[in-house]
Amino acid sequence: MEEKHLISKSSFIKGIQCEKQLYLYKYHYDWMDEVSESQQLIFDRGHDVGELAQQLFPGGVVATEDPRKHLQAIARTTELIESGAKVIYEAAFGFDEVLVIADIVVWDGRQWNIYEVKSSTKISDTYYQDAAIQYYVISNCLDVNEISIVYINNQYVRRGKLELDKLFTIESVRENVSDQQDFIKSELKRLKIVLKGNEIPQIDIGPHCSDPYRCSFWGHCWKDIPDYSVFDIAGLRQDKKFELYGLGHIGLEDVPEDYKLSKAQRIQIESHTEKKTIADMDKINEFLSSIRYPIYYMDFETFMPAIPMFDGTRPYQQIPFQYSLHYQQKADSHIEHNEFLAEATDDPRVKFIENLLKDTKREGLILVYNKAFEITRLKELGENFPQYAEEINEKIERIADLMVPFQKKYYYTPEMQGSYSIKSVLPALVPELSYEGMEIADGGTASAAFESLYHEKDIFKIKEIRESLLKYCALDTLAMVEILRFLQKL
Repeated sequence: MEEKHLISKSSFIKGIQCEKQLYLYKYHYDWMDEVSESQQLIFDRGHDVGELAQQLFPGGVVATEDPRKHLQAIARTTELIESGAKVIYEAAFGFDEVLVIADIVVWDGRQWNIYEVKSSTKISDTYYQDAAIQYYVISNCLDVNEISIVYINNQYVRRGKLELDKLFTIESVRENVSDQQDFIKSELKRLKIVLKGNEIPQIDIGPHCSDPYRCSFWGHCWKDIPDYSVFDIAGLRQDKKFELYGLGHIGLEDVPEDYKLSKAQRIQIESHTEKKTIADMDKINEFLSSIRYPIYYMDFETFMPAIPMFDGTRPYQQIPFQYSLHYQQKADSHIEHNEFLAEATDDPRVKFIENLLKDTKREGLILVYNKAFEITRLKELGENFPQYAEEINEKIERIADLMVPFQKKYYYTPEMQGSYSIKSVLPALVPELSYEGMEIADGGTASAAFESLYHEKDIFKIKEIRESLLKYCALDTLAMVEILRFLQKL
């Protein structure tokens, strides 16, 4: 096997997406964007799923301890093959200046079979390309019989011990990747020319920046685009945004008056250019007339483990683990606060719903922000735990949505920048309250933080994460209190 390499499997996929991304990845790695917590969760999840899938083929040996030490990994793989190893995990191969690391390779007694593990629930075109470059390299190093993708079956429901043969789907992609070999060879030839060039490819931003993945060098390539631009026009199709950009219209104030937009999009632009607030008082008052005290202000947080952790759950099922409730008897009465945050030791759902039902037993409207989310979670809890279904349905009947006046642009200010997310609405209406600077400031980070608690051993870190989760969720419901108060003052 060849030891020198110019292209890796991951850089090949980046190059297919954009030559400039490939070049920067190879020669300007330090320009890459920092990995966000949500991205890191995806990487960690992929690693965990990959390790679990190894149990489908037990008794194997790991060949690659450190992907950065590829020469050592190739040498170890060669050594294992020559010594008669039947199952190898993270096997490294080099051919035609390309390095690939296969998740699992298995000797069937006559030939080798390759298995690439994915933490997703279906096979994408990118996964086919990923497998095709692997097949190109490995089939020139070994006698390959079959190449398959192992991915997650999202219809699997856990009952007791994990059943890996049901959790994972193994699908042959041999025919598809064989058909792509000419494409792989031509693309490798093209990308090698790119990498042997002396200058960064001059490629402008475009739809390719996020297709199939957000580019690793977004911050570098988009640095000249203002923080608020035509790319932030809510609900506008991506091709239309780039059409405006291609015509030289970057700021919202540059959008021609005769450019076809929806009413809501035109409100966003006019509000920005004229620095004016839009307030449809008739619609706002109609909404407020439906809001009756007493009121519970309610918010949930959930996490979505790829590998189902609890009985009766599926891969990527949203598991509620936390809520915050502010309660107000009258508009001018004292505000009470109740909250729940599960211990990261077992299934949080029963304790979650029992505490929620107890804390909402008094009469009153239940006000949420984006009711589809909370209602869906409650219905799932009712299905999973039918003994609580009747009480849960009674709560659902009481739910109203505070998002409506902002989603429908009854009220809009330039500071919202086209968004009706509570993260945008709160600071625009109540500047003294903001999520800025919080350790946990969004649902994705909250989800990742709670999931990490199942593995965290440091008691100080656990305490810190739990305090941050409570602070974040409490702000979500306090935000609703203040947003409603703002509308009432209008």
